[in-house]
Amino acid sequence: MDDHRMASAGPEVEEIRRFWGRLGLPGLVDVHTHFMPERVLHKVWDYFDALGSLTGGLEWPIAYRQEEAQRTALLREFGVRAFTAMLYPHKPGMARWLNGWAADFARRTPDCLHTATLYPEPGVETYVREAVEAGARVFKAHVQVGAYDPADELLDPAWGLLAEARVPVVIHCGSGPAPGKHTGPEPIGRVLARHPQLRLIVAHMGMSEYEDFLGLAERHAQVRLDTTMAFTDFSEALMPFPRRALPRLAELGDRILLGSDFPNIPYPYAHQLHALERLGLGEEWLRAVCHDNGAALFRL
Repeated sequence: MDDHRMASAGPEVEEIRRFWGRLGLPGLVDVHTHFMPERVLHKVWDYFDALGSLTGGLEWPIAYRQEEAQRTALLREFGVRAFTAMLYPHKPGMARWLNGWAADFARRTPDCLHTATLYPEPGVETYVREAVEAGARVFKAHVQVGAYDPADELLDPAWGLLAEARVPVVIHCGSGPAPGKHTGPEPIGRVLARHPQLRLIVAHMGMSEYEDFLGLAERHAQVRLDTTMAFTDFSEALMPFPRRALPRLAELGDRILLGSDFPNIPYPYAHQLHALERLGLGEEWLRAVCHDNGAALFRL
């Protein structure tokens, strides 16, 4: 990390460590952080950099635009005990290569939960099995970027394999920030009808169909949701979480997991934590969401 970033990160590090320290936690478990090959990540950053001109004004400045080693060091300074390498293909033939990179990243980054991904294509069951046998502990699926139906028959054997292996899948299937042909609760509901034991973690709380995805979790005991970007000032201005749904969020407190989208966020990491705190759901809920649920799911 350069000297300027080191100096500016100091107060935030202290702020974050005070947050989990006063909750009596040993740190944080963040199930939604992005690490991927650098040239792929830089293309993602290019996309966010261009959003202002594409959307007519929505600015998305990347808050943590550092090299990989600096980003992992910063998460450790924050006190994140375990994090992920969320990565995803946007075309056939890409997932197996990404999985190879992610396996190597996990070997050299022991506090990263070994992450893998998939895409509806011939051979998907084979490389998903290979990733599971190599020790993958979590998968990432991105219905919006991949522009595919999660209930595609090509994926059916892979979902079955992951359900049997009890490997969680973080899946971006909500329609935020923009709807896709296969986003929303209906397509993923068809997957769960076939594979009710599949451990799905709905990214971004299912933004913008928050209540629909809360309902999915209420009906399926293995469905969880992550907090990624939800409840922050940035997201509340665009797709606010309905206040009437707060009691349901409280009831599902054992199946809500901290996610941040680090490093691709347009605000400080600490803001996600304070956004959760100001929901007013209590310290027990916060402890579960920020650490205990993830620690239990991944047997930390």
